[in-house]
Amino acid sequence: MSISELACTYACLILSDDDIAITSEKIATIVKAANLTIESYWFSLFAKLAEKRNIHELILNVGAGGGGGAVAVAAPIGGAAGGAAGGSAAPPPEEKKEEPKEESDDDMGFSLFD
Repeated sequence: MSISELACTYACLILSDDDIAITSEKIATIVKAANLTIESYWFSLFAKLAEKRNIHELILNVGAGGGGGAVAVAAPIGGAAGGAAGGSAAPPPEEKKEEPKEESDDDMGFSLFD
């Protein structure tokens, strides 16, 4: 993110926090008060964004949405209907599978670094 984007973002957050209407002139005033010089088109871009979106909602929903995310918890075997019908039945015990042991270099009589 560039300095221009950050400056305009912070200006929008300041204006939104004080419940002041976000306009390109007000964003420019805050950025100039911070002694920053940025291209003038940034002010209008962020002002147009603020017209279409509510900044408070953007902040509150920062971690929501987006779709296509990974599922954090796997569903139990048998689906949700089986769990609802069975009540508080205990899940079936998991079977532990023994993993095959890897052969070590000691068994072969040589090492990679000999």
